[in-house]
Amino acid sequence: MAIKKLHATVAVVGIAVLSGAAWWWQHRAPAPAADAPTVAAAPGPTRPGAGGGAGAPGRGGPVAVEVAQVRTQRMSDEAQAVGTLRSRQSVVVRPEVAGRIVAIGFRDGQPVRRGQMLFQLDDTLPAAELKQAEAQASIARANHRRNEELVAQNFVSRSALEQTAANLAVAEAQVALAKARVARLRIVAPFDASAGIRLVNVGDYVKDGADLVNLEDTRGLLVDFRLPERYLPQLRPGQAVQVAPDALPGLRLPARIEALEPLVDANGRSVLVRAALENSGGNLRPGMFARVEAVLATREDALVVPEEAIVPQAGRQFVIRVVEGKAPDGRPARVGQRTEVRLGLRRDGRVEVLEGVSAGDTVVTAGHQRLQRDGMALRIVELGAAREGGQQGGQQGGRPGGAAAPAVPASAPAAGSGGGPGSSAGAAAATPTALAAHQRGDAVR
Repeated sequence: MAIKKLHATVAVVGIAVLSGAAWWWQHRAPAPAADAPTVAAAPGPTRPGAGGGAGAPGRGGPVAVEVAQVRTQRMSDEAQAVGTLRSRQSVVVRPEVAGRIVAIGFRDGQPVRRGQMLFQLDDTLPAAELKQAEAQASIARANHRRNEELVAQNFVSRSALEQTAANLAVAEAQVALAKARVARLRIVAPFDASAGIRLVNVGDYVKDGADLVNLEDTRGLLVDFRLPERYLPQLRPGQAVQVAPDALPGLRLPARIEALEPLVDANGRSVLVRAALENSGGNLRPGMFARVEAVLATREDALVVPEEAIVPQAGRQFVIRVVEGKAPDGRPARVGQRTEVRLGLRRDGRVEVLEGVSAGDTVVTAGHQRLQRDGMALRIVELGAAREGGQQGGQQGGRPGGAAAPAVPASAPAAGSGGGPGSSAGAAAATPTALAAHQRGDAVR
């Protein structure tokens, strides 16, 4: 029993000792190694963006940013919509009376002229009725002429003459009615157009109102499209629009607004607009899908900046202008100044600025997050120079037999980065002897 208690006591004491040793090992202060390499600072030009030099705002140096100038360019306020092409004149030919087709006066898909016979229905019976009516009218005309001569000689009364005149009028009306019945059996083109594909053949019996063929006047076309009601004050007849049919990529045709629907659609709150365009090449067809751009307003000298220059904050829009000022040490420098702007149109990665900047101003496009306040000194980064430098460094690092320059340990420049005059140079550059010793792992004393 005593042996068991002894073993338990020894185990508890051992665990406590090991725990204390582990805690000491984790919290001990690291001792400086005798053979740790030391990088000596060499006097020379400061490399931008290294250590506490330029590009480190927390240490008082200038902030590296990318910039762009405010430019002027032509900006058009455009409303885009989709529409459908329609013929200027279109009709589906239908007979007014039933009958049998005895002749067709056109070929499918060919142009027809106004008044050209398209379909002839059987008119045998109406033509006979017309001849009968003409004969009766001839008899009535002869009786009326004879009574006029007899009245002049006082052989008949005036009432007899009036009776024959009424009979002549009735006979002539019968002739006109018979001619109208005959004419309704001859179907002609109402205007110059292109005939479609006919739906009937010679010998078919058609009822009144049956579809026979479609006629389309494609010399001029219309495009119908809808725009939101908010554009109504800017729309007017005669306004220019651009039409781009999807079936003909790259083709953009000018058109002009002909009419606006007076009634706004209550469901979509949109207004129907109709524009006219020419079809001189004959490539367009009614029913095509087209994209329409209506030019509502144009500004020739609009001020534009890249979209990246806009900094939204609390529902307002700002840009950071680059102006002349003073660095924290009192020297002249370019500093950032936050300016509120009012924006307009956006086109192709650029945004129009209506108020807040002038042409030629320089604005920051990258690096906004490091500009914590106005008046901070700026260092403008030239993208072309940085890209060339990166390429040259890559070429030097990849030459045969050579090796890339070793990275300086983070602890090495700490000794010289106290903010003194040589801190930036000490963090950015090292002597060739120190770098070589570091590569070999030797101590530089």
